[in-house]
Amino acid sequence: MVFEPPTRLVRALGETTPDGDGWLEKLPETAGQAVALRELTVERVQVPGGRSSLVVLVRRADGTPAVLKLAPGRARPGAERAALAHWGGRGAVQLLEPPRPSPSAEGVLLLERLHPDVSVRSLPEAKALLEAAGTLRRLWVEPPADFPFETVAERTGRQAEAMRASARADSEVAQLVDLALGARTELLAAPPDHRLLHGTFRQSKVLSGERMPWLAVGPDPVVGEPAFDLARLVRDRVEDLIAQPSGAATTRRRVKRLAESLDVDQERLRGWTLFRAVESGVRARRVGRPRDAELLLEFASWL
Repeated sequence: MVFEPPTRLVRALGETTPDGDGWLEKLPETAGQAVALRELTVERVQVPGGRSSLVVLVRRADGTPAVLKLAPGRARPGAERAALAHWGGRGAVQLLEPPRPSPSAEGVLLLERLHPDVSVRSLPEAKALLEAAGTLRRLWVEPPADFPFETVAERTGRQAEAMRASARADSEVAQLVDLALGARTELLAAPPDHRLLHGTFRQSKVLSGERMPWLAVGPDPVVGEPAFDLARLVRDRVEDLIAQPSGAATTRRRVKRLAESLDVDQERLRGWTLFRAVESGVRARRVGRPRDAELLLEFASWL
């Protein structure tokens, strides 16, 4: 079996690490060793797959379907493993191996098989938001003691530095960056109780399953307030929002509806939505994705 990384993964890794770190070159060997060690039968590589990992559909020795996921260190697979172990299958895909891997298993996760081609995004928009929000609520639990996760303050602090650098080099984004950074400062001045968050939640990260109708996959876990997690969901299907004459009004209604349905402060949700949209837009502009940047920054201007 040739473990050819999908084009989407190669492109995304090229954006984040232009000079490469050797992970892609070692991937076929790493995948082959992971399969042999677990006595797995490979069905196929999932395409288009994710932007930060190789996903392989496999069967275990007893015939049970599973997913083998391989991710580079910068994708924080250790944190993903810890979060999935803590959730224990409640609202999220189940980890099929011990939460503390051997050194040879770093960056490799064996997971419950869901239906990889059926996400919440396939539902009509209103139903998709409802199901996604319900799934997200189940993930907001107390983090484990001595948790191995970044906090929202730490993650957004790194992002804020990159945003400031972009604003200094690109005057067109400076005003929105200032607004986003101001919102972050206010939000972190009085943060609510911390919860374990998915970190990168959106409709495409919620897949159909057998054990439960919908389960979340692919967390980049972080500890902080639920409004930060929910903010990414607000801009789902952003291309459809931008295409609507009433896109700005629809966005404001979405913020209100999601805040009320999940008991999250509406202004805090609006603030984190602004910060996360500007951060994503500025990053897209920096790595040469101008169309994505244009959509995200126009969306942010509505907030």
